[in-house]
Amino acid sequence: MTEVQTAKSKSKKESYLSAFETFEKNADQKIPAWIHQTRKSAIARFSNLGFPTMREESWKYTNVGPIAETAFQASFQPIDLSLQKIKPFLFGRENWPRLVFVNGVYSKELSSVAFSKNGLKVGNLEPVLDSNLVEPYLTHYAPYDQNAFTALNTAFLRDGAFIYLPEGKTVEEPIHLLFISFPQDQNVVTYPRTLIVAGENSKTTIIESYVSLGDGNSFTNAVTEIVLKEGASVDYYKIQKESDRAFHIGATQVHQERDSKFSSFSIAMDAALTRNNLNVALDAEGAECELNGLYLADGKQHVDNTTLIDHSKPKGKSRQIYKGIVSGKATAVFSGKIFVHKNSHHTDAEQTNKNLLLSEEATVDTKPQLEILNDDVKCTHGAAVGQLDEAAVFYLKTRGINEETARKLLSYGFANEVIERIKIEPLHAALNSELLVKIEALSAVRH
Repeated sequence: MTEVQTAKSKSKKESYLSAFETFEKNADQKIPAWIHQTRKSAIARFSNLGFPTMREESWKYTNVGPIAETAFQASFQPIDLSLQKIKPFLFGRENWPRLVFVNGVYSKELSSVAFSKNGLKVGNLEPVLDSNLVEPYLTHYAPYDQNAFTALNTAFLRDGAFIYLPEGKTVEEPIHLLFISFPQDQNVVTYPRTLIVAGENSKTTIIESYVSLGDGNSFTNAVTEIVLKEGASVDYYKIQKESDRAFHIGATQVHQERDSKFSSFSIAMDAALTRNNLNVALDAEGAECELNGLYLADGKQHVDNTTLIDHSKPKGKSRQIYKGIVSGKATAVFSGKIFVHKNSHHTDAEQTNKNLLLSEEATVDTKPQLEILNDDVKCTHGAAVGQLDEAAVFYLKTRGINEETARKLLSYGFANEVIERIKIEPLHAALNSELLVKIEALSAVRH
């Protein structure tokens, strides 16, 4: 940020500090003391850190000045929406277990289930903040000491989504967490918070969706913590489809224990600025993870995917593939690090990032990294940035397909490698349709 931008950023930082004082003053007296203390520690850390600048290595390619300089306000008042309004976001499956939050406020009316049965708990966080199922995990895995946005989210922690699976429990249907930004008369900021705890040998699928209603400015600052106990299996989908006047900063922290399996699918198709941090700690022998990502950007959009896979114990396995299609004057960033500790023998890790540029002004910065502290491992990584293969375009033209259609087909094929990995048929079908629409838009602005 420039000096002028920095000055504006400091001014807006003060507005968040002031908002926190009001927030804490009006806080529900039923909130546990440890939450109050955590919030105060988090806002103090945010005050010290301030908004990150491009002088910091981890934010070198992403300018958050537009967020830092804009006056956003949190609204903790319920908003009345009809089920009809949210149907387009449900992937045609109204019967899936669903938790809905509008501008960060839990909507019991729009949610399809909130229950506590045979140890399984699906509901909002606020009623169970003092539960011994929550306190050992919430805020303990997503550190706020080095991340200003996580600190800010934690400072305004009051509610969120909570899923707890007891030992051996399998939930067959996906659990859908829907976070809606609905800016009306003001620029709105929301602080979505999610805690997922999968007990030993449990299994579940989570869909976490971020969407917009209306076309006002919005800032989503989301934090998700996922804990997998021994032998647990979690498939996690993060779908980000907010408006082109939205800013989205997300942090997902995953902690895995022995022989657990975690797979993630990150799909980013919209928003003016997106930054997704995904950190996975394979903290016990035999843990496995698979990270899949697809990002599509056009116009002047900016999307940043920053990941860390931390192999701290032996016999861990990780696979990662992220692909991006960038057009217009859009920019994209991929920064992926695999860290293998000294005693993490027999680690097996692969990382791939591929990017397709559809215009001369589109840019991608990719930074795959391996940091390996022992030699008893099998690790590879690779990255590529390029344009469509003109030979392939020519081949399709010789088969009677016009050039525009040929380019769309090849772009679709490039992205479809990730979409085809989605295991949930309704979600696969919905995202496949949206991919086709987005490819059409990207191709239209490629010049």
